[in-house]
Amino acid sequence: MGRALARELQPPCLVLLEGELGSGKTTLTKGIVAGLGAAREDEVTSPSFTLVHEYGCAPKVYHVDLYRVEGARDLETLGLDDLWNQQTTVIVEWGEKLGASPLAPRVRIQLEYLAGENRRITVERDLQ
Repeated sequence: MGRALARELQPPCLVLLEGELGSGKTTLTKGIVAGLGAAREDEVTSPSFTLVHEYGCAPKVYHVDLYRVEGARDLETLGLDDLWNQQTTVIVEWGEKLGASPLAPRVRIQLEYLAGENRRITVERDLQ
């Protein structure tokens, strides 16, 4: 799914991933990053503790994890504003914590854990 979605993404682009813990956000990100040619799937890891990973050269892909972010003050310390001013694809896990951002177009992907290996994935494109 991630590789297929990557074919439709053109920088600058913000991809918001939303869903409960274990719903597949990092796995989907692995496919998107690989599909964009920025890194191999096995090179993509969750930035839960570093908060931001950077992949590729031109265009770059940034993978952001906001799980540990508590509020607006924490967001301000990440320097995410610098990412919006580049021709990049920014993938944000826990995207619902981001709020408004100037980067567009946006893609919101909601992942819902059903059972076992089953997920419901809802994709909304070009959100403003």
